[in-house]
Amino acid sequence: MNLCRIATVIMVAAALLVPTVAAQETGSHSYIVTPAGETVTENNPPFIPMTAGSIKQGETNWYSTNVAAGTTELIIDLNWGNASNSLRLTVHAPDAVLGPYYDAYDGVNGRIYLRIKDSVGLHPGTWRFEIYGDRVTGTQDYTILTS
Repeated sequence: MNLCRIATVIMVAAALLVPTVAAQETGSHSYIVTPAGETVTENNPPFIPMTAGSIKQGETNWYSTNVAAGTTELIIDLNWGNASNSLRLTVHAPDAVLGPYYDAYDGVNGRIYLRIKDSVGLHPGTWRFEIYGDRVTGTQDYTILTS
């Protein structure tokens, strides 16, 4: 009986160590959003700088990118590097809203680094990114990149 309890404890502990996955069911699309970590993609081009910007407490900035038909993965890297400030990112796909995601989502302070996947392909069209100054002292500079 003790062996069964030990095995149960190990399985529960292992389940808690797996990164959280958020799936958004939208018609034929099932988006899976995970922290990107050290993601390297073979099928996607390298990161393309969308822009560099700055934001203050309570402000909202918007950016967009076009996702081509057949794309199965999108990497988003919002990086501001200052752990004392916090930004929030919400992703607006043509057919769904994903998020919001906060600084702690990916386990790295001063950065929100996401991978969005769908095995049948992401919805093609304009994907918009809403950046909000959640807790910002003064003005915070940032970059946002996608691949």
